[in-house]
Amino acid sequence: LFVKHKKGMLTCLIVYVDDMIVTRNDSEEKRALQNYLTREFEMKDLGPLKYFLGIEVSRSKEGVFLSQRKYALDLLSEIGMTACSPVSTPMEEYLKLGIYPDQVPTNKERYQRLVGRLMYLAHTRPDLPYALSAVSQFMHSPSKEHMNAVTRILRYLKSSPGKGIMFKKGNNLNVKGYIDVDWAGSIKDRRSTVGYFTFVGGNVVTWRSKKQ
Repeated sequence: LFVKHKKGMLTCLIVYVDDMIVTRNDSEEKRALQNYLTREFEMKDLGPLKYFLGIEVSRSKEGVFLSQRKYALDLLSEIGMTACSPVSTPMEEYLKLGIYPDQVPTNKERYQRLVGRLMYLAHTRPDLPYALSAVSQFMHSPSKEHMNAVTRILRYLKSSPGKGIMFKKGNNLNVKGYIDVDWAGSIKDRRSTVGYFTFVGGNVVTWRSKKQ
């Protein structure tokens, strides 16, 4: 991310390999930057942002909506779960995962791959981090119970593939934060898991769930 400040003008340039996003609060500054880049590199302007690294962008009078609907549906299709039964929550209520001597092991590589793919969805899905934080703790030794928890997250995606985050237009930049903790919720080591959300102008901008 490159940021340029000049006499009240702000220009942001985001680059990932050969994909690029340019945004600004001054149209002349943006045009000058695009013209410069076009002279230096072979480039194509694709117009207003609609899709970037699996994240879909849609605009309305209310604001900007980000989602990963295609990414979620492609994931379900790749693993053969497009016809699975949907569920309304990403994790069973009061479920406490752990490691037990008599647990039934599962395919470790498949488990790690699925959890990794699901983690990318957390960029636009504040409803997933807690469940993903829980299942990611067992990447080294997953069991059938852990895989069942991952499968439930996938079934939840089937019920809501288009969920995302909405950035609404507002007249303020007030910052609010919400935090909660389960107080020694781990059955293995009695450590707590904390979760938080931060809002700016009524729009969620950061979120996380993490075990101590």
